[in-house]
Amino acid sequence: MAANTSAQSPLPVGEVSRLIGGWIDRLGAVWVEGQITQLSRRPGAGVVFLTLRDPSYDISVSVTCYRQVFDAVADVVSEGARVVVHAKPEWYAPRGQLSLRAAEIRPVGVGELLARLERLKKALAAEGLFAPERKKPLPFLPQLVGLVCGRASAAERDVLENARHRWPAVRFEVRNVAVQGVHAVPQVVQAVKELDDLDDVDVIIVARGGGSVEDLLPFSDEQLVRAVAACRTPVVSAIGHEPDNPLLDHVADLRASTPTDAAKKVVPDVGEEYERVRLLRDRARRCVRAYVDREERGLAHALARPSIEDPHRMVDERAEQVTALLDRARRSFGHQLDRAHSDLTHTHARVVALSPAATLKRGYAVLQKADGHVVRAPDEVTGEEPLRARVAEGEFSVRVDTKVSE
Repeated sequence: MAANTSAQSPLPVGEVSRLIGGWIDRLGAVWVEGQITQLSRRPGAGVVFLTLRDPSYDISVSVTCYRQVFDAVADVVSEGARVVVHAKPEWYAPRGQLSLRAAEIRPVGVGELLARLERLKKALAAEGLFAPERKKPLPFLPQLVGLVCGRASAAERDVLENARHRWPAVRFEVRNVAVQGVHAVPQVVQAVKELDDLDDVDVIIVARGGGSVEDLLPFSDEQLVRAVAACRTPVVSAIGHEPDNPLLDHVADLRASTPTDAAKKVVPDVGEEYERVRLLRDRARRCVRAYVDREERGLAHALARPSIEDPHRMVDERAEQVTALLDRARRSFGHQLDRAHSDLTHTHARVVALSPAATLKRGYAVLQKADGHVVRAPDEVTGEEPLRARVAEGEFSVRVDTKVSE
């Protein structure tokens, strides 16, 4: 239960320390895993002091154990080793200090570490952190390369020297960190995040010159893997350990076998690029020359054609044909006119011969009533009826006096 305190009735420091000790005592014994960072075995002392640190976080706790407890694993446990400790938390009230009283220490073997890494690998792969579609392409010519490596290490020297030999103008932003031990993971994670936050950094190389399985454990840490997966900048893993790939190799956008190989894959070789440009330039020159030669030959063939060599010749030939066709058309049209005129004359003669006017010219007359009706029979008229007689030269009026019977 929470202590009932106020500004007017505070608890003494001793009481607070006693309460904390009581709460810690109720926790009981626990199994704790960590990495030994400090080990003190004082001669003649019956107690061994060591510091147990979380390799993924900057957290540590003091551990004490009887000498006989540590002697049971002294041959296989040293500073830097990973162990599992069965201990009971203790609170040292006078100093307000927490420690663990170990009753058993078990070293974590390589086989167990590899089995854990395999389980972690499957879990991260199921989340899609290793999927190929997540991989970001590297820039062709990075202007600024971020490098995470050990201070004054062979990996740093290999990357810088090989990269600058290939492309002297390349620039580096180097972050020197611990690449093994308990401080490796927090420092590498912090360095990667800092470089990823820099807008000028085009690619990040995490390099180390190989090592044992235990030495490379920080590069399989889940915190580091997730930090690399969250980077906006492409990350290249250059751990340099072929038999067992750390998980960083799987989540990185590109894996290099060694730091030297990383420099070759990240930075292009100026000599190779110059040679490639020269070859492309020669190829382009040959293509252009071949195209010009082909067009020149086509133009020469076109100019050699009669129509291009003497363009008026075709016009003259066509002019003669047009003149001949024009004369032929005139003759044909004249013949048609003559034949039409003859047909028209004959038709006119027949029309004239058959027309009423020709009949009237032979002495005949046409009688018409007042309404214009032509008289064809005697019974169509009556006595004293006025009629109009039409002859060849005109017409005049007549009157019927008497009808003559047939």
